[in-house]
Amino acid sequence: MDGNGNGNRNRSGDGGRSGGDAHLAERFEAHRTHLRAVAYRMLGSLSEADDAVQEAWFRLSRTDTGGIGNLAAWLTTVVGRICLDMLRARSSRREEPLGVRVPDPIVSRSDGPDPEQEALLADSVGLALLVVLETLSPAERLAFVLHDLFGVPFDEIAPVVGRSPTAARQLASRARRRVRGAAPVPDADLTLQREIVDAFLAAARDGDFDALVAVLDPDVVARSDAGALRPATLVRGAAAVAGQALTYARFAEVARPALVNGVAGVVGAAQGRPVSVMAFTIGGGRIVAIDILADPERLRALDLKVLDG
Repeated sequence: MDGNGNGNRNRSGDGGRSGGDAHLAERFEAHRTHLRAVAYRMLGSLSEADDAVQEAWFRLSRTDTGGIGNLAAWLTTVVGRICLDMLRARSSRREEPLGVRVPDPIVSRSDGPDPEQEALLADSVGLALLVVLETLSPAERLAFVLHDLFGVPFDEIAPVVGRSPTAARQLASRARRRVRGAAPVPDADLTLQREIVDAFLAAARDGDFDALVAVLDPDVVARSDAGALRPATLVRGAAAVAGQALTYARFAEVARPALVNGVAGVVGAAQGRPVSVMAFTIGGGRIVAIDILADPERLRALDLKVLDG
């Protein structure tokens, strides 16, 4: 399965079965995109989201479906439970580095995402939101994602997290407060977004400090995740971010316009090889967040169609 989910694995793993199993596989496929959307918001990783969905299929194929009244709801909670286990295992192994982690971006051409990408981004899940979700506990993240983003009732969430419906509601409430306080809501006008990003890149190329500050929100946050190449960084404030003009100039020289999780962004490429993906969150006519993925290993796993042609 490639990084943006254009599947080349055996989709439901049914190995050519016929009859009832084939019909079950068809029913599962009808829900796959929705399940990937749930798993992506839970995990912030496209490859892990695909693994979670595939595991959901294996569990369904081993289950007596006669007692399942609502297959979509059953699968959603199963994927949620799988993702919860994956998040807990991730934490216990301490496999994620301390500090900033930029989740996997969904990169589209600047003229819009393809239908599968559009379904994944149906509720405008920007990288800035996913970064905040990374700071939640696994149980908080599940309660918020399933209830606030997908409308799953708390009495169905409660058994997944092993708590009462009231406690599940409290988990989601705590998560909601964190999200509202830290995840900016992007301006909807893509044309305006692109104009502001272009102005930022032009100022970076020119080393124009004042022009950079002019397009940055005073409280702008810039995050950069380069994997093992160098420590991840987080910079706050317009002056500090503008002070990194030379760093941004290097990206600006090789930038190609793209949509990154539905907002204006750029893909930097050198000799046809992607070196960075940058997402810009615009709020109130200024840049409020910049998220940069420059990890070569993770970039290789992405399907960067925007580079075609």
